[in-house]
Amino acid sequence: MSMSTSFGALKQVEAGVLSVGYAEAGPADGPAVILLHGWPYDIHSFAEVTPLLASRGYRVIVPFVRGYGTTRFLSDTLRNGQQAAVAADVIALMDALGIQMAILAGFDWGARSANIVAALWPDRCKAQVSVSGYLIGSQAANAAPLPPAAEYTWWYMYYFATERGRAGYDTYRREFNTLIWQLASPKWAFDDATFARTAAAFDNPDHVAIVIHNYRWRLGLAAGEPQYDDLERRLAAAPAIAVPTITLEGDANGAPHADAGAYAGKFTGRYEHRLIEGGVGHNLPQEAPRAFAQAVIDADGY
Repeated sequence: MSMSTSFGALKQVEAGVLSVGYAEAGPADGPAVILLHGWPYDIHSFAEVTPLLASRGYRVIVPFVRGYGTTRFLSDTLRNGQQAAVAADVIALMDALGIQMAILAGFDWGARSANIVAALWPDRCKAQVSVSGYLIGSQAANAAPLPPAAEYTWWYMYYFATERGRAGYDTYRREFNTLIWQLASPKWAFDDATFARTAAAFDNPDHVAIVIHNYRWRLGLAAGEPQYDDLERRLAAAPAIAVPTITLEGDANGAPHADAGAYAGKFTGRYEHRLIEGGVGHNLPQEAPRAFAQAVIDADGY
């Protein structure tokens, strides 16, 4: 389970249904910040954010999401990618590490998990930074068709709904995810080495199953697990978030995302939205690490 990373030696901890692989930096007694990546990315989205925060005295935890890197399931259970399961992993990790409250910051799947923890476990979330705003969804909401131009941006989700899509992603996961990076961040000139550093995380034996289940679950094509039914019922109500929040958006985000005005009302506590300019795409913490780190610091001060 060894991986070469710019974080140095990774750690493992049993947390809930997983053995979670994670990087850690900063003083062990510092205020905790948990940085949460999305698809198709990994902990290296925060390779430059992490030392910026650690140097300010934060204890920075950067876990591999289930299905990525060195994170492994502890048993032969369903490889479940539904939103409640992925978010519950954050609570399990905090429990395993003895962290009562943390600042949560993420993008893509990671922003959704931060939103869910902030909404359902506000006593565990001091503040949050969420790229692209409010991302809590539900199968019912996802059943409503979008205008054709919006549906087009979700092409990969419909591809994953087919067996051909699952097989294609399994066979061409590096080529597929290179394309996603290019589409989601059209002005980010990443090099082969940068992509390869992250792509190693896609070799996780559960990666394809988790990704496919995540997107099929959203469309109601795959069932979740009953232990998350109550959480999903609560999430289906699109709960407001009172935790102090800064939302971020890159000015060149090529991935599907809502206008900031569409979700501002979901944040009922102290709230600020920031547009990060300069050709910044979907992988905002890696493309604009200083802006992301500053948002974490500022949200902590709210």
